[in-house]
Amino acid sequence: MNRFLCALVILLLCFSCGELVPNPDENPNNITRDSSEKTEEKQQEFAIVIHGGAGTILRKNMSPEKEAAYKAKLEEAIRTGYEILKNGGSSLDAVEKTINVMEDSPLFNAGKGAVFTNAETNELDASIMDGKTLNAGASAGTTTVKNPINLARAVMEKSEHVMLSGKGAETFAEEQGLKIVTPEYFYTENRFQSLKNIKDKEKTELDHDAKTAFYDPVIKDSKFGTVGCVALDKNGNLAAGTSTGGMTNKRYGRIGDAPIIGSGTYANNTTCAVSSTGWGEYFIRAQVAHDISALMEYKGLSLKEAAQLVIQEKVPNLGGNGGVVAVDKNGNMVMEFNTAGMYRASMTDDGELTIKIYE
Repeated sequence: MNRFLCALVILLLCFSCGELVPNPDENPNNITRDSSEKTEEKQQEFAIVIHGGAGTILRKNMSPEKEAAYKAKLEEAIRTGYEILKNGGSSLDAVEKTINVMEDSPLFNAGKGAVFTNAETNELDASIMDGKTLNAGASAGTTTVKNPINLARAVMEKSEHVMLSGKGAETFAEEQGLKIVTPEYFYTENRFQSLKNIKDKEKTELDHDAKTAFYDPVIKDSKFGTVGCVALDKNGNLAAGTSTGGMTNKRYGRIGDAPIIGSGTYANNTTCAVSSTGWGEYFIRAQVAHDISALMEYKGLSLKEAAQLVIQEKVPNLGGNGGVVAVDKNGNMVMEFNTAGMYRASMTDDGELTIKIYE
């Protein structure tokens, strides 16, 4: 009996010292734990990140005046969304209104500053996604809708579809009372000259390589002026949006990644919100925006780890380049790119503003 009592005392002492209690941090069988078991504290009440395009953006090619103009417009845009979030507005409203500022500026390849197609027209694409419902809307190839991101949101909220294109999308925009302009509204002299230069120098000759059936050095070495925004609001909802004029000298009704949900835009309250900018053909093939979310959801990577893996390894391995801005459900933000520069800005819930252009 005394031996039994001694053994019982020793056993109780072992438990109290934790020697027989398994360490929850040890996972010898590499078992994936359910995400619901993880407790994460929100680091920021709200956050917002934007981009104005990635590419060969070098300080030596930028005048002080032009640099100041870009930074001023980036600040105007992001402060627009920040004020909405600060006052309790939705992430969708913040994304849409922020992108409107950049669409209305000739500095970016979206809206007013859209590049020209081979046919010397402007064809615009956009998309938006709600991280709470996973609802999404997109438009492609429009020529008369002043703010394509507004059309994308109307498609999401006021139609049973996800993407509308061309004349049909323009008809829907008119029916929804969106601002319609003549195609001449999108004309800017510098964009038109860029098209002429490409045509004059015959820069669109095909050059086959092992990674793709089409290679254009002008695209590879040029700036991508697509604009985008991602945001987290006070209710914990994420949203993402992207708007673009596409690729200079594009033909045959080409559509890039910007209006493709999962490529140029993706938002999911479980993980993150992402907006892409870059060589669209590769971003479509890599499903960049969704891949970042999937790496977080299924492999447990952080937003930073997932963005780095996709942008620094997966996309370059295919032969493409570009970047993303993203924010996760805890307010962590990334601005990841593999080019010489990316117009970008971010703001935290305490009002800290970051604006950068170069690497």
